[in-house]
This record gives sequence, structure tokens and C-alpha cells, in this order.
Amino acid sequence: MKLIVKIGRLLTWFLLVCSVTATWAADLKEIQARGELRHLGIKYANFVTGAGDGFDVELAQGFAKSIGVKYTLVYSDFYNVIRDLLGKDVVRNGAEVTLTGSFPVKGDMIATGFTMLPWREAVLIYSQPTFPSQVLLVARADSHFSPIKGSKDLPKDIQETKSLIGKNSLLVMERTCLDPANYGLKGTGVDLRAYTRNTNLNEMVPALLNKEAELTLLDVPDAILDLKKWAGQIKVIGPISEQQRLAAAFPKDAPELRKAFDDYLVKIKADGTYDTLVDKYYPGIRRYFPEFFAKKS
Repeated sequence: MKLIVKIGRLLTWFLLVCSVTATWAADLKEIQARGELRHLGIKYANFVTGAGDGFDVELAQGFAKSIGVKYTLVYSDFYNVIRDLLGKDVVRNGAEVTLTGSFPVKGDMIATGFTMLPWREAVLIYSQPTFPSQVLLVARADSHFSPIKGSKDLPKDIQETKSLIGKNSLLVMERTCLDPANYGLKGTGVDLRAYTRNTNLNEMVPALLNKEAELTLLDVPDAILDLKKWAGQIKVIGPISEQQRLAAAFPKDAPELRKAFDDYLVKIKADGTYDTLVDKYYPGIRRYFPEFFAKKS
């Protein structure tokens, strides 16, 4: 009887290991053998709308079709998306980035308006850029803050914008593209107020309008939509960052999957599919980043 119990426990352990292994990060051949690409997306701006579509949703759907597998959208959030991809949590200590813990792997790639940041590049591999961005300082329209005049000297404009913050309150969201640590805003006397009710960046403007802070950060793709949605209620003060790039992200042990995505990106830029998606989800974005959209590969 004891032998049967031991065998049963061993069998349970074996099945558990197999189950975990089956959901572990995979490269191109493993995904094609599985027959499914799991796309990790976060409901954010028009990249992933939450209604089953979005710029990055259609981008990933087309990629899945190009490698001959079915497409599955797996929702995540900015705090957990890397963990959902790698099965490890990310811990930042200054410039040092480490991976800890052991969690289920829920997806094969991240595509969700995901900014290419140095600390993320320490643990991920990115595709070629899929979209441009930049972080801006935003205030309520009725505030005393005035937009900077702007110049051809972007570093100067960034410094002028930062100086306007002073010791005023700034609404931020850590571990995202709006993390103040990314832009040298920590330890400078700014009254940083972390938005923690959830990880939905779409709620930054409503919180600003609710006077939870005097200022907030937004990136350009989101700001374009919010300036239309909240017309006459918010204003852009100036840039906080240099121009940034957004891209799809993959585990470091999936280089062939990343290469296949890059090849797919070249193809859809050449045949016009990419331009159609840009115009569908972000009309008007080209005037902000003319050089980026002039490139076809």
C-alpha cells in the first residue's frame, strides 16, 4: 500500500512538472509545434483597447498568421507583464536588475505600447521599433502652469519643463514608462504621488482632473487620445524625455521568434499594412514623429 502511495505521489509530481514545462517560455519552433502564439497585452490607449482590437493586437494577430499558428490574447498589467512572460519577477535596485521567484509563464511575447527602457533591456530582447513615443508633462487647463515656448534644442526644452515642476505634486506610476526614476525626477524635491489604485495608465488624466495632483506624466500616443477625449480640460506643458521607441518584447531565449517578428515587420511596412494600422488607431501621429514614419524598414 505504501509503495502505491509513493508511486502516486511521484506520478503527481511528474504531471506537475510536465504542466509547468508546457507553459514555459518557447522559441519559434516550439510555438509552431504548439500551434498557438500567446500575446501578452495590457489595456492601454489604442495599443490594446480591451475590446479585442488595437494597434498591437492586430500587429500580433498578423504575426501569428505569418508563422502559421492561431492567436490568443492574454491580458496582463504593467506590474506583472514581464513576470507573465519570463516566469520571474523583476526587482530593480538602482541600475541593478535581477529576476526572482518562480511563476507560471502565460505568454510568448509582449506587444502593448511597450517602451524600450534600459532596465527592461537587461532582461528582455526587443524587436525593431514598432512605434515612436515621448513622455510629456501635463496639467489641468485651468492651472497656472504655462506651456514652454519650445525650441530646436530638445535637451534644453526638457530641462526647462522639469524646472517648472519645482516642488509641486506630480502624479506618476512606477514600473511603467511614467516611472519618475526613468527621468531623474526622484530625490529632486518634487512631490511625487504614485498612482496605486490599479495599473491602468488610462486613469492618469481622470485622477489629474480630480485634483489628486497638480501635474502628471503622459506619453505622446496616450496624450493625443486624451487631448481629444478631455478637450479643453488638460494642456501639455513640455517634454520630459527624449524621443522614445516602443517595440514588441521577447524572452532572451527566444531569438528566432524575435527574428521572425522583425521579418514580419519589414514585410508589412513594405506592403502598406503597417501604415494602415497607424492611420486606423493613431490618426495625426505622423506630424509628431515625421522621421520615424518616413522609414519603411
